[in-house]
Order: sequence, then structure tokens, then C-alpha cells
Amino acid sequence: MERVYVLREYRSAGKNLMSGPKRHQLAVTPATIVRCAIYTRKSTEEGLEQEFNSLMAQREAAEAYILSQRELGWTVVPQAYDDGGFSGGSMERPALKLLLADVAAGRVDCVVVYKVDRLSRSLLDFAAIIGVLDKHDATFVSVTQAFNTATSLGRLTLNVLLSFAQFERELTRERTRDKVHAARRKGKWTGGHLVLGYDMEPRAGKLSVNVAEAQQVREMFQIFLKKCSLIQTLEEADRRGWRTKSWVTRKGTTFGGHRLTRHTVEYMLSNPLYIGKVRLKGELHDGEHPAIVELDLWQKANQLLASSTIQEQPKARERIEAILRGLLHCEACGTPMVPAYTKRNAVRVRYYTCLSAQKRGWKTCPSRSLPAHLIEAAVLERLDHARPESVAGLVERIGYDGRTRQVSILLRRMESAQ
Repeated sequence: MERVYVLREYRSAGKNLMSGPKRHQLAVTPATIVRCAIYTRKSTEEGLEQEFNSLMAQREAAEAYILSQRELGWTVVPQAYDDGGFSGGSMERPALKLLLADVAAGRVDCVVVYKVDRLSRSLLDFAAIIGVLDKHDATFVSVTQAFNTATSLGRLTLNVLLSFAQFERELTRERTRDKVHAARRKGKWTGGHLVLGYDMEPRAGKLSVNVAEAQQVREMFQIFLKKCSLIQTLEEADRRGWRTKSWVTRKGTTFGGHRLTRHTVEYMLSNPLYIGKVRLKGELHDGEHPAIVELDLWQKANQLLASSTIQEQPKARERIEAILRGLLHCEACGTPMVPAYTKRNAVRVRYYTCLSAQKRGWKTCPSRSLPAHLIEAAVLERLDHARPESVAGLVERIGYDGRTRQVSILLRRMESAQ
């Protein structure tokens, strides 16, 4: 803290301190300048465009409180710490990060907020923030909730208030969830990413049919029933130039418009929105939006999906065995090669497969798949029989070219071997 001196005039008493009768003298008494940073926050951006918004109101109240403490040397830091549109349940806030950085740099002695929950609604996050303030001898003040963090009773009061703030946050989340569930039971669309075949009515907040896209969706179902294969359906969609749903938000941000993948095709074929339903906890409810796919066609497609062989997901133990995870890349298309396995005569066989080929079909990449034991043994031999767990520390990148069957190894010391 910066030390200054305040001149105070007083009248001497008793005997003369200087020649003559009672005189006025100037005494020098030390005072402390307390640099106060005002932090404001609002969870949503609604109303921030107004001439006098919530952030301004919070700052005005804090400035008035600091002014009332001017005799103690309190002064306002000119830097504004305003987080408009950021939730109090996370510390990922730009103004909060700047504030903590200034506290750590010794530019702030006291943090002033309108209410405790403006700083944080999470007990753990608040404890972390108070820890930073304590480490750098900074204090915390709430304008509308009087307590002193320098005393044990003040800390207890603070924790109680923060516990209620966290309870309020969790209660709000539960109310929002119940509201969404109630809306879905009534068949209302509750938001999220738009799907191909529907547009959103901006004012009504409902789904309306996009005629051109709806025809694509129906043809997608028919192609799948004819081909009986997700990959072949994907290939036909690529040949026709179909893409995922593309739309522009109110803020002008564009979403979607990407090439379809095996997973997006599977999601489309199993989406109950296309038959005029909404899903809630595994149950289907009649929706307000019109259907664009006949129920019989949708059921046949989903029966075919259910009868398809679903590859079992590897367990945690098998994921650890993939020592080249994150290191092996396909040279033909530049994408990673991910670990997978299959069963042959009840024996589990591991291999690495090109991510592009896995998503878009085996015909899209010449590398396809590679037996795990062969490539792992070759890499370990090239590394002078290093231990499997040390490969990630030695190797920067491993490339495999399915056209030439060559393997290249780039070491972390920027030495390459081939």
C-alpha cells in the first residue's frame, strides 16, 4: 500500500510550545491510500445497450460507498472491471481475470462489489478468489452486505451468504430444466442446433418446414433403405452435394454447412423431429411442428439401424494399450489414425484406422487400417526397443503412407528417421 502524510491543524494546550500565548501548529500524521477496484457483472447481455444499465448502477453504488470511506484513504481505481453477459458460475470472465492480475501485480488493495454473488456464485470459485486476495494482502467489500473478511466472524458470514448464492444458482438451473421438460411434454421445440428440413420462425420460436431441405431428408431415408448402408448413403449424399443445415444467428454468426459424415447421417435417420415428435428422457411426445417424413418410412430406417452391427467401444484398459494414440497420422489425407479393434473368433484384434476413412468410408483413403501390433513393434524397434510408456516422450509425430506402406518417425529432438 502507498503511504502518504496528511497535514492536520490543531490548537496546542497547556504551556506554550513556541514563544507567546496559544498558537496554531501543524502536526503530520500518517494515512494510507487504499486503491479500490470496482467489479461489476451481469449474467446476460439483455439491457446492456441502455443508457443506464445494471453495470452502471452497480458501479454508482460502489463509488458512493468508497466516497463515504474517503477519510480512511479510500480511492477509486480508474480501470473498469465490467463483465457484461458472463455467468457467475465460472471464472472464465475477462474482467475478473484482469482484476486478479492487477491484484497480483500490487495495483489493487481492495475489491468492491455491489453484492457477493456479483463476484461469484460458486463456493469453490469464491474461495479461490479470496485466496488470491489474501495472498496479496487485498481485502474484499460488498456494498449491500456488511462484513469484514479480516475477522473469522466475517469469513463465516461470507461463506453463509455465498452458500445461499450457490443454492439460488442451482435452484435457478433446476427451474430452467423443469421448464424445458414441461415445454417438451407439450411438444414445443426448446432450441438448440437446427436440423436439415426445418427453419425457425424468429418471433414465434417455432419450427417451420423448409420445402427444399425436407425433400432432401426424405430422399436420404429412401437411399438408406435402398443401400442398407450408412457409408453408401453418405457417398450418394456427397455425390449430390448435400451439406448439413446452415443458418445465421441474430448476431450474424453462421453455423453448419459442412460435409456430412457417417455420424451426422445416422443422427438424421434416428431424429424423431422428422415425424413430428420431440424426445424427452427416451420418450416421444407429439410436437407442434409438422412432420416431413412418413412414420412407416422412419420406423423402417430405424429398424435397419438397430439391426446393424454396432462396434463395441474399447474399455479404459484397451485405450491404455494404444501406445501410439495421438502420435500416428495418415500421410495420404493428413488426418490422425485412431485406435480401434474388432473381434475375430472371440479374439479381440487391435488396429489403427484413418479417421477420415472411419467417418467417410474406406474408399476415401488408401491407408484405411493398420494392424496395431505391427506398427507398434516397428516403432519400438526403431527406438532401440524403448519401453512402450516412454514412446510419447520420445516421439513428436509418426506418419504412415498406405500407398507406399512407409513409416516416418519424427523425434522430439527434431531428428527424423525413416
